[in-house]
Amino acid sequence: MKRSRDTTESLEVRRASRAVALQITIASGALVVAAVGVAFFFVLDQLRPAEVKEPPAPGEHKIYIDTTAALIAFVIVGVLAIVIAGVLSIIVTRRAVRPLGEALEVQRNFVADASHELRTPLAVLDARLQVLQRSLAADDPSAPAIAELRSDTRTLIDVVNDLLLAAGPERETPADPSPLAEPVEKAVQSLQVLARDNAVELRFERHDDVWTTIPPTSMQRCAVALLDNALTHSPVGSSVTVDVRLDGQDAVLTVTDQGAGITGIDPARVFDRFARTESTTTGRTRTGFGIGLALVREIAVRYGGTVAVASTGSAGTSIEMRVPSA
Repeated sequence: MKRSRDTTESLEVRRASRAVALQITIASGALVVAAVGVAFFFVLDQLRPAEVKEPPAPGEHKIYIDTTAALIAFVIVGVLAIVIAGVLSIIVTRRAVRPLGEALEVQRNFVADASHELRTPLAVLDARLQVLQRSLAADDPSAPAIAELRSDTRTLIDVVNDLLLAAGPERETPADPSPLAEPVEKAVQSLQVLARDNAVELRFERHDDVWTTIPPTSMQRCAVALLDNALTHSPVGSSVTVDVRLDGQDAVLTVTDQGAGITGIDPARVFDRFARTESTTTGRTRTGFGIGLALVREIAVRYGGTVAVASTGSAGTSIEMRVPSA
């Protein structure tokens, strides 16, 4: 896994350095061509026939230049200048972008290490809750609460597993086909408490004819992250609509809120880590740390899908996740 991460990060750094070096080379080439052209036409302007035929004055020295040779010399100098600028830009950009690759590696290592450290205590907590659940009588009034606690613990374990997957290879083997509506419905049910606290209505219509090969736990994590984002930007008394549909060869999950829209950032960047957007509805600032919209994109890409902002404005925001259907 380490070798795979290093290869991916190296490719990202090289791709970025090549793009920057190409842009610098093009800009440098344009400047060189402009400078050479100005210099050449200036020399031509100075080589007026009348002045060439005039005999030199006493103490004056004249140098005669062949225009063809001058043009060739200027072209050679310009090409050499462009080549040197391109080589230097590649060297400089590689050095400048190298810290980006190191930062990506540190970030992935931190996510992997933190996830590994969390797995053991969460597994112990789940085991203790299981023992407690088995020791309770069927009619014990605390049994439902213990069952919910264990379900939440299992959800945390799934989150940690997703974080470990996010720190690993970018593409995963598809799982067995399963209905997309099941994990999405579980996500809606788990966030009903937050919706009620914020006086927001969650609307979801179940469609069992949409199947996908993404593991249900990963799909549930994506739905939770999208719903949590929608609830954060939803005003009191509004609603969040969750839609699952089949569009050609894609299974589509759409989450739509009635907030004020995405402001302060390019909508395409809301899926970046550490991206911040301010909700004009709630006044809170959203930070893309850990699991969130960034993880939604990573899971979607890992299984050959995409996620994007379908629409945003004063009437609300709609985020659409597309994954291959089964």
